[in-house]
Amino acid sequence: MKPIHTDKAPKAIGPYSQAVVAGNLVFCSGQIPTDPATGEFVKGGIKEQTEQIFKNLEEVLQAAGVGFDSVASVNIYLRDINDFKDMNEVYAETFGEHKPARATVGVSALPKNALIEISCVALIK
Repeated sequence: MKPIHTDKAPKAIGPYSQAVVAGNLVFCSGQIPTDPATGEFVKGGIKEQTEQIFKNLEEVLQAAGVGFDSVASVNIYLRDINDFKDMNEVYAETFGEHKPARATVGVSALPKNALIEISCVALIK
């Protein structure tokens, strides 16, 4: 396994890697809506937080040599399942015609009281 790290995405807030390459797969750890330049959450609601997470994931994927078109699976954790519609709009804009497998679940709490956390798995082609 090869750990992936980029300064263009937030540092891990625990004993884990931003992503790990194992064989031809990239396993991206869950991202919360932290701006890597400030270390703070982006201002705004679920749409802004989702956009920031996808910016962070894009940087981690690029550090591993892939992009969103290589993503095979996405896991989304929402603190309020009523945010599904707004999150899904940003998700659809991000992935376009590419449709990875996905799970979306409502949870009672997330790190640093985030509204959303997203992880993904991508294929190295």
